[in-house]
Amino acid sequence: MSDKVNLAHAFASFEEAWSPRVAVDVDDYQVKLVKLRGEFVWHHHDEADELFLVIGGSLQLRFRDRDDVWLHEGELFVVPRGVDHLPVAPEECRVLLVERAEVQNTGSAGGERSVEPRRL
Repeated sequence: MSDKVNLAHAFASFEEAWSPRVAVDVDDYQVKLVKLRGEFVWHHHDEADELFLVIGGSLQLRFRDRDDVWLHEGELFVVPRGVDHLPVAPEECRVLLVERAEVQNTGSAGGERSVEPRRL
């Protein structure tokens, strides 16, 4: 059985942007908390959908083949597997992600922005 997670306390426990923290495991999935600032990298995930739930701030999801999606506090969006996307946070945005445990944050892009999520 896992411990309860207070989201405000969890987000206050780290400062790094684009560095997910695993809050809990749910079967083969993980609930990750991440602070976003600025622009990430274009990427996609071949084998997994990715759920973004904005806890605080605003997030723009850019797509190559459709209109951008803006998410504000309390809103969520699922990026389907295989869809190129670019997350952009003009100011700090706190996001809860739900994705398969093996999903790499940079997906198809790889590179220096790839990180292994740490546990809270």
